Amino acid sequence: MFTGLIQALGTIQPLGGDRFEISCSGDTSQTILRDLAIGDSVAVDGICLTVEEILFQGFVATASDETLDRTTLGEQQKAAGYVNLETSLRVGSKIGGHFVTGHIDGIGSLQESVETPNSWQLCFKAAEPFSNLWQRQIAPYLVPKGSIAVNGVSLTIADCDSQGHWFKVAVIPHSYAQTNLSHLKTGSWVNLESDILGKYVEKLLSHRVAGVAPLDDISPEFLAEHGYL
Repeated sequence: MFTGLIQALGTIQPLGGDRFEISCSGDTSQTILRDLAIGDSVAVDGICLTVEEILFQGFVATASDETLDRTTLGEQQKAAGYVNLETSLRVGSKIGGHFVTGHIDGIGSLQESVETPNSWQLCFKAAEPFSNLWQRQIAPYLVPKGSIAVNGVSLTIADCDSQGHWFKVAVIPHSYAQTNLSHLKTGSWVNLESDILGKYVEKLLSHRVAGVAPLDDISPEFLAEHGYL
């Protein structure tokens, strides 16, 4: 489990097949490398990867076929690039973003980046050939003021169309400068994870569990009787 608050920037280099070397250096690198152990989880551009080997300035991880098919790691095999890094949430830690699992729903692409006096406004849309996956896994959970993780960065949706074909976020200068969002260009692919809470709510509302009142019968009186008000 992660929060979507990026701790450091790193670089990623394919080692062949499904293995990757993730390196980090600079003032923030010790946040990632300190106490890092074999088997730990690290979010790499929002993708939860398991540390298999620890290096002097990084670590090695393996991605499954599902991960390669669904995320930008398949693209990273073409060229190394900056990646956002976050270690897993510890008990008692502050949760400043939102609950991020590191399980990517699909890929989007940057459509537009506009600098304003106090933020950067970024617009993302479905990335071909992943539009069908977008409609199934991402679009249903795009709501104004809802949460979404873009390359592992916890962001709030500022606007989106009713069909969920695109969404916009406003990124403050600090988050923009400290993450690889500042390195994106028009057409750049990004990993997207929608809010896990929305998925559970949809799952619960789509099933009528035995002994539970149908949705039409749920009223303020029903909720009060069962301790919700």
